[in-house]
Amino acid sequence: MKWSKLSHIGLVRKNNEDNSCACDDIQLLAVADGMGGHKAGEIASRLALEALISYLRENSGTLAENPAYALKMAFNHANTTVFSYAQADEDKFRGMGTTITAALPRGNNIYVAHVGDSRAYLVKGDEIKLLTTDHSLVNELVRNGGLTEEEAENHPQRNVLTRAIGTSTTVEADVDIIPIDKGDIVILCTDGLSKFVNLDEMKQMAGEQESLGDKAKHLIEQALAKGGDDNITVVLYQVE
Repeated sequence: MKWSKLSHIGLVRKNNEDNSCACDDIQLLAVADGMGGHKAGEIASRLALEALISYLRENSGTLAENPAYALKMAFNHANTTVFSYAQADEDKFRGMGTTITAALPRGNNIYVAHVGDSRAYLVKGDEIKLLTTDHSLVNELVRNGGLTEEEAENHPQRNVLTRAIGTSTTVEADVDIIPIDKGDIVILCTDGLSKFVNLDEMKQMAGEQESLGDKAKHLIEQALAKGGDDNITVVLYQVE
C-alpha cells in the first residue's frame, strides 16, 4: 500500500487523544479521535484501534470473504473493548469513548466504515467527495432542517456525538463500498483537520506534485495556521 500518516497535538491541547494506523498485512487504514478526562481519550483511541486490528488479523477468513461484515464485527469488538475498560473504573473513565473511521482497499473498491465524526474523503481527478456522514447532534439538526450548514459550523454543541465507540454496550458502524481507480487519493482525518481545511483546500493539496508525506504535512500546517485548537491527524492512501 502507498500511504502516509501524520498527527500533531495542535496549539492548545496538552494531550494528543488522536490515534491512527496503517497495516500493510491486512490493508487497513484508520484514524480515531478519543474523548474523556484523565487521559481517557488517549487510552480509548489506542485501545479501539488495537482491538480493530487484532480482530481483523484473527478473522482473516471472514475478512477475505466478506470485508463489510468483518469491519462491522471488528467495530463491535472495539466498542466492547473500550466500554469494558471504562466500566472497570467508572469514576476515572466516565465519558470515555472514541471515533473510528477506517478504510480497507480491496481490488477496485474501498470499504469505508465509521462511527463518530472523523471523516473520509475521496479525491478523484479534480473532484473531491465526502464519503462519511458525521454522527453528531448538529448534523442530525441539519438533516432535519433545524440548522443550516453555516450555523452548524459555529454551533456550541458541534462536538456532541450521537454515536461513538465505547460509550454504550452496542454500536452500529456505517459501512460503504466505494469504487476506486488508480491515482485516487483517500483522506482519513479527525475533526481537528476537517473543521479548518475545506474541500477545495484538500482537493488542491491532494493534486500537488509532491509525496504523500508532504501532502499530509501541508494539510496539518493549514489546520495549524487557521487555529489548531484540537489534535490533528491525517492518513492518506493512494491507489496504485
